[in-house]
Amino acid sequence: MSRYCPQCRKALKACICQWITPLESDVELIILQHPSEEHRPMGTARILSLSLENSVTFIGEDFSEHDALNRLLNDHNYQHVILYPGESSLSVEQLSASSLNGTEEQKLRIILLDGTWKKAFKMWQVSSNLQQLDTLHLPKDLKGNYRIRKAPSENSLSTVEAGYHLLSLLQPHRDFDPLLAAFDRMIQFQIDQMPPGVFEKNYLS
Repeated sequence: MSRYCPQCRKALKACICQWITPLESDVELIILQHPSEEHRPMGTARILSLSLENSVTFIGEDFSEHDALNRLLNDHNYQHVILYPGESSLSVEQLSASSLNGTEEQKLRIILLDGTWKKAFKMWQVSSNLQQLDTLHLPKDLKGNYRIRKAPSENSLSTVEAGYHLLSLLQPHRDFDPLLAAFDRMIQFQIDQMPPGVFEKNYLS
C-alpha cells in the first residue's frame, strides 16, 4: 500500500485533501514547477491545482520546447502573462485596464513559477518562450505567512499566496479565502508535528 495520497501526493498522514474547497475562477493558472519542488512536503502549488479545476501544472526547468505548454501559449483565445517582477512588468491594475481596453474577448491565463527565487530565475533564463510574454508583479506591500520557512524578505509569498492575491485582485467578486485557509491548516499541521520548542527556536528567533 502506498504511503502517499494519490490526489495531493503528500504523505497520507499529511494529506491536505480534507481542507481543499473546489473554487471557480475566470482566470486560469499555469503552474510551472521546478523538479526540486515536486516532492517537498511543504509545497503549496498543489493547493491551487486541487482547488481550481481550470489550472494546470507542468514540471521542468527549461520549457522552451515543452509541447503542452506551447500549445496553450499558441491559443490566441487567451492572453498570457507571467508573474515575474521586473522594471517593465505590469501591475495588476494595469493588466486589468489593458484587458478592458481591447482584449476583453480574450480569456486570461497567468503563469506562476513554483520554486525558490534562484530556481525561478533559472527557469526564466533558460525558457525562451516565457521571455516573450508580458510580465506581471503584485503589490509590494503584501506580506506572506509561510511561517515554517525562512523567507528572504517579509513580502516573500508562497505560490499559493501569490495565486490567491492574483485571483482576488482580478476577480474581487469571487471568494478565494479557502486557498489561504487550506494553506494555513497545512502549515499548522506541520508545526504541530514538531517537538516542543523547535518551531519557536528555528522560525521565531
